[in-house]
Amino acid sequence: MSSVTRIAIVGAGSWGSALANAIANNGRTIALIGRDAAYARQVEAARQTSRLPGIRLKDGIAVSADIAAVDAADLILLAVPAQSLREAARAIAPHTARGAVVLACAKGIERGSHRFMTEVIAEAVPAATPAILSGPSFASDVARGLPTAITVAASDETVAAGLPHALGSTSFRPYHTTDVRGVEIGGAAKNVLAIAAGIVTGRKLGASAQAAAITRGFAELTRFGKAHGASSETLAGLSGLGDLVLSCSSIQSRNFAFGIALGQGETAQTAAHGQLAEGAFTASVMLEMARAQAIDMPITEAVVAVLEGSASIDQAIEALLTRPFKAEN
Repeated sequence: MSSVTRIAIVGAGSWGSALANAIANNGRTIALIGRDAAYARQVEAARQTSRLPGIRLKDGIAVSADIAAVDAADLILLAVPAQSLREAARAIAPHTARGAVVLACAKGIERGSHRFMTEVIAEAVPAATPAILSGPSFASDVARGLPTAITVAASDETVAAGLPHALGSTSFRPYHTTDVRGVEIGGAAKNVLAIAAGIVTGRKLGASAQAAAITRGFAELTRFGKAHGASSETLAGLSGLGDLVLSCSSIQSRNFAFGIALGQGETAQTAAHGQLAEGAFTASVMLEMARAQAIDMPITEAVVAVLEGSASIDQAIEALLTRPFKAEN
């Protein structure tokens, strides 16, 4: 994939625009495709998205709402929310050549089907080669060209190894792996756990409690990952532990900010403040999957109880603090 010159990115929001800027640093031609025609025209005219104020799109990035623009692409990125990924994948399916790599850039698990992002792509675009991009990265950092390291994964080693050459630059550094499931689980689980860490911060429970939430949250992420065949190395890497630490330590994280608002007494309906907190959609799905395999995930269970209104913040915290003592594992 080192010969990739034409890239299509479906989704012209903050993440899609940030990725476009990062990849354009390599002088490649980028088709940035907005799902709403009026919004796409606005972004093209202003050469920036309102979701990344003050950051201009680089030359070589053409913005439109024409999904047929993926026809000419060597590589297609789906930079849309996890729960919208199937819709976007279906839209590109008629324009995707057999064997073309379709790279999911969302962190989540599909509700209802319990499908991971590459599984959604495989079902919706059967001609494609699915891949995943994840890791510790804020859109504003990536868009500004600040140093960022992420992970890309595909089940085929040749495809996986080619993705960093297709996407990387001196400031945007992809590492590759064939552990697709590990990368997907790290991104999905950390969003849920960032909500828990935000609740701890919002409730002013202290730095010690925050460290405990992150550490025990990582234990849950690891248990869930291993049950689904992920490697320990991936879970402890950029797309697992790295992304968890970032998301649990900065107000730039939408999920962390959402948790803070919950901890301060806001409801699940208002705490997002108009922003997308993917973990709020993933939490119940992950818990359903964990229960089906008898995976112990008390922090995730507490987050779900708060989101669904079956427990107050204080009741959820009490349930965690009164669990039986046990060995650390």
